[in-house]
Amino acid sequence: MIGMSRNQPTITAMKSEFIRGADLIASPWKNGGGVTREIAAYPPDAGFDRFIWRVSLADVAQPGPFSSFAGIDRTLVLLSGAGMLLDEAQGRTHALEQPYDIARFAGEAAIDARLIDGATRDFNLMIRRGAATGDIDVWHGGESHAVSADTLLLFCAAGCVYVTLAGVDEPVALATNDTLRIDDVQHTLDCAISGNGTVLAISIHHAARAART
Repeated sequence: MIGMSRNQPTITAMKSEFIRGADLIASPWKNGGGVTREIAAYPPDAGFDRFIWRVSLADVAQPGPFSSFAGIDRTLVLLSGAGMLLDEAQGRTHALEQPYDIARFAGEAAIDARLIDGATRDFNLMIRRGAATGDIDVWHGGESHAVSADTLLLFCAAGCVYVTLAGVDEPVALATNDTLRIDDVQHTLDCAISGNGTVLAISIHHAARAART
């Protein structure tokens, strides 16, 4: 197993933040039907009605409706558990049956969740429509990727990994539920992943920044 050090290298070329999974704080869902742990949001400390983007973990212990988020585009990734089925009122069903299955839907859609066999844990990306865009890719140890984004978040979904960024001498070690956040990426960033884990790579582009370029 890769050892995890509390003294992570400083990434001087970009603004970065190491977010330790053990430090995430549980709070109730917007509708009170479950528990969420916010990883990061923009602007910082923005409430449910003000964020431009938000990433979080959610524990779903029982079936029921999802919270409504008008004007928000949502991406949900199954991390653990037997999975769930997300039924939209219009008749479409999103099936999350294997780890890293992904569902994308509008936050204002009426969604009712059915658990397949017990509780699940999910990763959530929420983006305010028109203010930003974002997507999630699944990376594995031994892979290298080139990413372009205003903000890049690398979330260790399972196992342990080292993240090596172009121009940075030392790798950053991530254990399960740890996140490396990188802001102000000025150009395409080369990222190499080593270790036995799986990473969710969340790339976010701000509409206001795109309009200025």
